[in-house]
Amino acid sequence: MQGKSIQEIEIGDFAVFQKTISESDVYLYAGISGDFNPAHINAVEASKGMFQERIAHGMLTASLISTVLGCHLPGPGTIYLGQELKFKKPVHFGDTIEAKAEVVEMDVERNRIIMKTTAMNQKGELVLEGKATVMPPVKA
Repeated sequence: MQGKSIQEIEIGDFAVFQKTISESDVYLYAGISGDFNPAHINAVEASKGMFQERIAHGMLTASLISTVLGCHLPGPGTIYLGQELKFKKPVHFGDTIEAKAEVVEMDVERNRIIMKTTAMNQKGELVLEGKATVMPPVKA
């Protein structure tokens, strides 16, 4: 299975991936990453913080962008070269997040694509925005 090559992609093309963030997702991410910040895993301590409850790791939300790029557009075989991120709102347990990547620039000679990346919650609120640079697969 191979994703789209740069010749098969146009500016304005986009793909999305949607996931509801569970408590299990947050705990598994904490274990994988080693990020046991109380804001994510300790309800008592998190209740004293600015959000008054546990929230998902920002990078867990950002990982949904990786899913869009690696599985949908450009898809399998894509090399993720860089990402700029701004976290706009917290993601709470039970939020359904839609990650989106849209082609905004293409450099055919260098086989590079710049994609606008966003994540919205179920209320339509922007929780993450940024820009990804990828190298789509080359067709044989």
